[in-house]
Amino acid sequence: MPFGGKLNSENRWVKWSEIIPWDDLAVGYYTTMNDRLGRPGKDARMVIGALIIKHELTLSDEETVLQIQENPYLQYFIGFSSYKDEPPFVPSLFVDIRKRMGQEVFSSFEQVILEKVGSSRKTGAEPVTNKGKLLVDATVAEQAIRYPTDLSLLNEAREISEHLIEELYALSDYSRKLRTYRRKARKLYLNLAKNKKLGVKLRRRGLREQLPFLRRNLKHISCLLDHLGSTPFLLEYKLQRKSWIIQHLYNQQDGIYRSKQRRCDDRIVSISQPHVRPIVRGKARKSTEFGATINVSMTDGLAFVDHLSWDAFNESKDLKQQVEEYRRRYGYYPEVVLGDQLYGTRENRRYLKANGIRFGGKALGRPAKQTTENTDRLKQIKAQRIQDSRERIPIKGKFGQGKNGYRLNYIRARLQKTSEAWINSIFQVMNLKVLWEKLDKKNKKTLFSEWRLLVMDDGARPLWKRNHFCSLLSIF
Repeated sequence: MPFGGKLNSENRWVKWSEIIPWDDLAVGYYTTMNDRLGRPGKDARMVIGALIIKHELTLSDEETVLQIQENPYLQYFIGFSSYKDEPPFVPSLFVDIRKRMGQEVFSSFEQVILEKVGSSRKTGAEPVTNKGKLLVDATVAEQAIRYPTDLSLLNEAREISEHLIEELYALSDYSRKLRTYRRKARKLYLNLAKNKKLGVKLRRRGLREQLPFLRRNLKHISCLLDHLGSTPFLLEYKLQRKSWIIQHLYNQQDGIYRSKQRRCDDRIVSISQPHVRPIVRGKARKSTEFGATINVSMTDGLAFVDHLSWDAFNESKDLKQQVEEYRRRYGYYPEVVLGDQLYGTRENRRYLKANGIRFGGKALGRPAKQTTENTDRLKQIKAQRIQDSRERIPIKGKFGQGKNGYRLNYIRARLQKTSEAWINSIFQVMNLKVLWEKLDKKNKKTLFSEWRLLVMDDGARPLWKRNHFCSLLSIF
């Protein structure tokens, strides 16, 4: 430290840095990099440590860099040998890091955590038929987008089209400016947007008013492009991409208006993030969510993302893959699979029965009629079902931990690939916390056994050793 003193060895970042297997995680991170092309990359511990700090403290990219610059404990955590009053890297590097970290990197991280916990498959070990419990469930990782409505999307698309017309008009030799009627369109939009609730008639009236303005602007853009000819790179890529998106958005909204329906396939709900789709979940709080659907499996507190998709899917079709992934990770099938009734399809039940796995859910078909002979058996089945539903609670708690503690319900990345890396990083940080708790608990048990040997004996040990380990009692 330049101003004297030393770090506290009991600080959480110091203790956590000693438990995380940095070298093993670095091997998986460096697999995506080429040591012969480009500039030398940043140290793996610095990069992985910065990602852990970002999601552990739920900070933005800029705030994460500032916190590392100001906090000596965070600098020690990412591997600095001394305190430096300068940023470790520019905040925009986080975007490149998230682009680089694909599913292979996170799979290698998962394997490292399993090995450190001691739950990974061991070569040469005796085969085990069935062991452990597999918890499965799905949720939505919501994106940080404005709540979409048809009118707001059309208004935003119209404003983008007007900006495109201005850019193309500046490049052309037109003598007069093209009409866009932007003031009239804006006034009509605000007259409806100020209403608290829009009925069906008002919503259709708004679509009928806004669609012609956007259609006219798109025709102007086509005419300007035809007039300018085949000159390459008329607009930068961002503007070209927006022009493609608003044209597709217009086709969708025009089809919805003409068909008098409220849905369409691959519906765009955000112009800046066109990969986001509406996911109808039927929840009491939110009937529709906007983000990626993730199917998660959980065992002994460790949660793994088995399937991530931006389109809605039936999570029950992933059960076989999740069971096989469990076998790949641990070397044996689970003893029981705990999931909601959606996973208990006939096909899944046949697959689980063939592999000697019990499904912790209600049996299909009509309930058995209670008689004097089967009363005890039916009571046991009911008690087992209640117990299975209680043991399935931890995976719901894991979703709550991710959404409330790590903002899994507010993904602020804008690109599809970076959003997926953001979601996977949150689960990896939560798994590292589980690793920390397990190893810390194991170390405490070791210290407690040593304390009993040195303190709880007949006084044969030296007094200074007994007093030293008596001071460790405060840890427990």
